Amino acid sequence: MYVEKLPPHSVEAEEAVVGSLLIDGETILRIQPVLSANDFYREKNRWCYEACQNLYERSEAINELSVAHEINRLGRLDEIGGPSYLSYLVSVVPTSVHAEHYARIVSRASTLRRLINAAGEIADIGYEGPADVDDALTQAEEVLFRIRTGRERRDFVPLRDVLDTYLEQSTSLEQQELPVPTGFSDLDHLLGSGLERSDMIVLAARPSLGKSALALNISRYAAGQGFKVAIFSLEMGREQLAMRLLSSEAQVDGHRLRLHYLTVEEEHRIHEKVGALSDLPIWIDDTPLSNIVEIRSKIRRLHAEVGGLDLVVMDYMQLAAGGSGKSENRVLEMGEISRSLKGIARDLKVPLIAVSQLSREIERRERDGRRPRLSDLRESGSIEQDADVVAFIYREDKTYTEEEWSRRYPDRPFPHNVAEIIVEKHRNGPIGSVQLYFNERLARFENLAKRDPYE
Repeated sequence: MYVEKLPPHSVEAEEAVVGSLLIDGETILRIQPVLSANDFYREKNRWCYEACQNLYERSEAINELSVAHEINRLGRLDEIGGPSYLSYLVSVVPTSVHAEHYARIVSRASTLRRLINAAGEIADIGYEGPADVDDALTQAEEVLFRIRTGRERRDFVPLRDVLDTYLEQSTSLEQQELPVPTGFSDLDHLLGSGLERSDMIVLAARPSLGKSALALNISRYAAGQGFKVAIFSLEMGREQLAMRLLSSEAQVDGHRLRLHYLTVEEEHRIHEKVGALSDLPIWIDDTPLSNIVEIRSKIRRLHAEVGGLDLVVMDYMQLAAGGSGKSENRVLEMGEISRSLKGIARDLKVPLIAVSQLSREIERRERDGRRPRLSDLRESGSIEQDADVVAFIYREDKTYTEEEWSRRYPDRPFPHNVAEIIVEKHRNGPIGSVQLYFNERLARFENLAKRDPYE
């Protein structure tokens, strides 16, 4: 005999939540971050909770009398069972002290119900039999991701609500979503105060100018400040990345470190820095030939597992494949990759640094015209469109020889190891450039003020 199962729910916990609010209206301050009205299974309990929320939003007292009046105003008092039902709710819970515990029980049951509904949605996707299996997997992943993050599909919201949220965050003593600092004071100042949440930052240069090193340096600094960092390295293996970090941290030449040709003092520094680096919240994935669907899935899973990422780095985006693997139309494929990376940044509210190659066309121009332009971004105009920030690395010491430089600029010393970071696009701020010192021996960028750029 078939017996229909009821969806997960706890009427007792729902009654205890509302009863706690009727006993102590201030409890809503602790419950609201945990619970929404849609989490209630029994309709009349949801109506009671919505009435409490309405009163709170109007800064009115929450108690048995005021809630009854509010529900009556909405024409639902008789449907819940009248004032006697509210009296019953007060009687079933002796104290409001454990209100958060009850709220979590209600929230958990709601999540399980959404999971059951999601299973039905995913089954429908399978039955529809889409031609592209990666599209089907992406749709299924989106369904589960909405549950894991506790988010529903977006809809229109009044501008006032957005501005109210801004005011609440700007006046809060505990800023939950601070920009991520780069560790370079001039660059942070140009960008506002660091890397903004939800921004896609494209860091581009020709080979061997230090774009991977700069992304790694920013990651190291951010992790040292307690920010959680995920690095997708499609170019270098995790061992190479670890050696780069260790070389920079211990100030030991990277080539000698790989050969293990070290002094006793360097050995001591390396062992000391291994311990320090091991404690950093950095996660590395060096899977080669990854496609954007796999990358998106891994980032979301890690984001959930570690309690929220703060920075994602992809090195570098031209080595990624589109959702269905390598395409004959690479420009369209890069457009898909670029849009997906921007989507990840927005979904997870993290800055995402996408390291990018520049076109070879830059090498064919006259030396005076080799400063990078937005049109030099390789393989796709979509990168320029999707990016919130586009920054180039330009080094004059790699463009001119010392002899050429002295002929052109006899009054200026040759800029050994000076890297200009050119912010050519900044959606929410000014463009400009800053100079950093690049220590090639350690593959490390430093604030120029601390170094002699012409040594």
